[in-house]
Amino acid sequence: MKKKTTSILMAFVIAVFALTSCSDDDNNVAPPASNTIADFVAANSSFSSLGAALDRADLTGVLAGTTDYTVFAPDNAAFDAFLAANGFANLEAVPVDVLTQILLNHVVSGINTSSDLSTGYIETLAEETTTGNKLNMYVNTSSGVVLNGASTVTTANVDVDNGVIHAVNNVIGLPTVVTFATADATFGVLVDALTRENTFTYVGTLSTTGTPAPFTVFAPTDAAFTDLIGELDGVNSLADIPTATLEATLNTHVVAGANVLASTLTDGMMVNTLGDNFTINTAGGATFTDLNNRTGDIIVTDVQAVNGVIHVVNKVILPNLN
Repeated sequence: MKKKTTSILMAFVIAVFALTSCSDDDNNVAPPASNTIADFVAANSSFSSLGAALDRADLTGVLAGTTDYTVFAPDNAAFDAFLAANGFANLEAVPVDVLTQILLNHVVSGINTSSDLSTGYIETLAEETTTGNKLNMYVNTSSGVVLNGASTVTTANVDVDNGVIHAVNNVIGLPTVVTFATADATFGVLVDALTRENTFTYVGTLSTTGTPAPFTVFAPTDAAFTDLIGELDGVNSLADIPTATLEATLNTHVVAGANVLASTLTDGMMVNTLGDNFTINTAGGATFTDLNNRTGDIIVTDVQAVNGVIHVVNKVILPNLN
């Protein structure tokens, strides 16, 4: 009996030792390597300029955390082209506040794979200075993925611990209202109108970020211009609209010196533009009434650029034609 008891005791001790050893081994196992957005950038030499920019703007920690982001990542060649195009000798020559906003303009909250993206506007982490409103980015998926009409996704869907990375071939500059007008095919006729005459300075003016910016632009769609051409007597195309009438009409779509968001529009509000005024109606939906008693709908609001905001309208707003 004693021998049997001793054997049982030895077996118990061996089992306890084995369990203890396994527990110790488990505690010594190294945790899996981190693979955040920041880790991926640091580990890939083709994105060393992006890594240096993130460090300079103090954003590396943001992309090393647990919050999920989608990052459109420019490679070194894209940064070289950006610096040269903007007259910067090197990355250190870019003002930190400007660099920060440009980098944030490449970051979108949440995980957006290429299949999640569709043609339209998404919101980045960059901000318009007078309101703090987040800047938009125009995504065109008709042929690949093109951002703000200037930057193409070259490698999509790089999965990381805290989101997804899409490599792009150009740095995505802070968009102006002109950026969106030219990138979004909805505004093709509007762009033609803004550039019809050599004397028109709309593109230069609406591209500036200084005074008289910010702008609020009520942007008519192509369909709105088609309707206008059918409405005006003796007009069969955009070219037939008298220059003075076209200029007065375009002026009536632009407010200078204010980034007017949809939340601040009120019923009966008079909008003071570079041309004639018009009235906002909010009862039953956002509409407008111009000085000719014509009404139209505001169909998209708050497309935010760095120098102003666009509200899309389905009818051209005319100045007083009487």
